[in-house]
Amino acid sequence: MADDLSAVANFLYEAGTLKRTRRTGWWMAGVRDPESVAEHAWRTSLIASIIAELEGADPARAAFLAVWHDSQETRTGDVNYLGRKYSPTADPRDVTADQTAGMPGGLASTVRNLIAEYEAKESPEAVCARDADKLECMLQGIEYKTQGYENAQRWIDNSRGRLVTETARRLADELLEHGSLDWLRAALGEKRD
Repeated sequence: MADDLSAVANFLYEAGTLKRTRRTGWWMAGVRDPESVAEHAWRTSLIASIIAELEGADPARAAFLAVWHDSQETRTGDVNYLGRKYSPTADPRDVTADQTAGMPGGLASTVRNLIAEYEAKESPEAVCARDADKLECMLQGIEYKTQGYENAQRWIDNSRGRLVTETARRLADELLEHGSLDWLRAALGEKRD
């Protein structure tokens, strides 16, 4: 390969920091050891592909957008909504431009275009990915509430109220009706209480 991959190698190490970067909003709900940004992005990508498939959008594209949607937080950290009130966050497009500087041109362009598409909120896939981000937050809130973090209800309600697609809203309703271990009961062939 003729292109220098040193900038890509650096970014891959940088991306690894998201496995240790905690989602800070959950601390306000009292969660002692909240999920990482990487954990959030992984499930968001799965949810994005599901929403997109059911909405008639491209599931691979929606998942691709979702997996990159918080990649800038390697440099900015996870700034929660209260923090944004006092300190405006950097434009994700600018951070991405810095992160991809020196990468092979086609790769840098692809990543920059992904972030621009996600931030524009216009394509069906971006809408699905953004709904997946909110739905994953709601789902995580349900799981934390099940673990005894009653303050997670605020995140559940706020996330549910911000969903746009019909599929995401219907899926949110289903999630609220199911218990976090209903999947295990079903896998074991047990009936739901």
